[in-house]
Amino acid sequence: MIEDKNQQRTQLSDLGEFELIDHLTKNFKINHKSTIKGIGDDAAVLDFKNKKIVVTTDLLVEGVHFDLSYMPLKHLGYKAVIVNLSDVYAMNATPTQITVSVAVSNRFPLEALEELYAGIETAASIYNIDVVGGDTTSSTKGLLISVTAIGIVKDDNEVYRSGAKPNDLLVVTGDLGGAYMGLQVLEREKEVYKVNPNNQPDLEPYTYIIERQLKPEARKDIVKLLKDLEVKPTSMIDISDGLSSEIIHLCKQSNVGCDLFEEKIPLDPTVISTCEEFNIDSTTVALNGGEDYELLFTISQDDFPKIKANPNLTVIGFIKEKEAGLHLVTRAETRIPIKAQGWKNFSA
Repeated sequence: MIEDKNQQRTQLSDLGEFELIDHLTKNFKINHKSTIKGIGDDAAVLDFKNKKIVVTTDLLVEGVHFDLSYMPLKHLGYKAVIVNLSDVYAMNATPTQITVSVAVSNRFPLEALEELYAGIETAASIYNIDVVGGDTTSSTKGLLISVTAIGIVKDDNEVYRSGAKPNDLLVVTGDLGGAYMGLQVLEREKEVYKVNPNNQPDLEPYTYIIERQLKPEARKDIVKLLKDLEVKPTSMIDISDGLSSEIIHLCKQSNVGCDLFEEKIPLDPTVISTCEEFNIDSTTVALNGGEDYELLFTISQDDFPKIKANPNLTVIGFIKEKEAGLHLVTRAETRIPIKAQGWKNFSA
């Protein structure tokens, strides 16, 4: 958290827009036959032939979605890509291309953007996607990043939020709440740093949850896993705004109700211990924390034997008729209506 005062600084005005784009994107490689033309023309040209295309986009704004006092620019570039890829995987699709647009104020030198784009390049390499375009412009409000992701899915393999049916099982990947608790640790250490800049925090006990916040991963493995298990979800959504919000989205789109069982919600031991340290209820964190980028989906009960022994998947609920409503069934077997209390844009 101590800034290097001797960093090289190259003013962006020294390059100009097109030279800047050429400089930042010179290392991007083309990996897909569907990419006919990438960066360098008025638009990218893609050829998907007999496959369906999915497109999603996200905008990240400094001071709203990220804090550069503890978010390294390389991690930010990586995360900006991941949050979009997660939406593609939630369609049961495979991402193939992205475009990246940034708006920056004059406080950012070229070296800062090089770090940002190094993270984007790392994500593109790991997730095997092509960066095919974007835009750069100036900003008076710090840094803004917009990523659009394009993916492909074979006919009839796409999965929407609207397909859940009564008696389906509600399944989640991985564990929940880590990203939110990682954020709490970082915010706490930021306040300590303000008081004593020479203080160096011991973050090793929180490595897992801090990584969940600063360097999340999209669940690209799940699309392949479900295909290998011969399981097609009836509905699916990614968990970006908190489990409660995503359950409400899924059930509203599918016109169904749901019972979510508190005792089944998967929590990492670090999440539990950190919640105790902060005196926060771990179930509340799992329900409302957000930014986990796990996948939430429903399956037919007939498919349960195919997934029951898999450590990546946890059955956490049961889909019911719409009239039954949406409820959290607590460990004490009381029923509490599920309300969306996760991330809200435009909240005061």
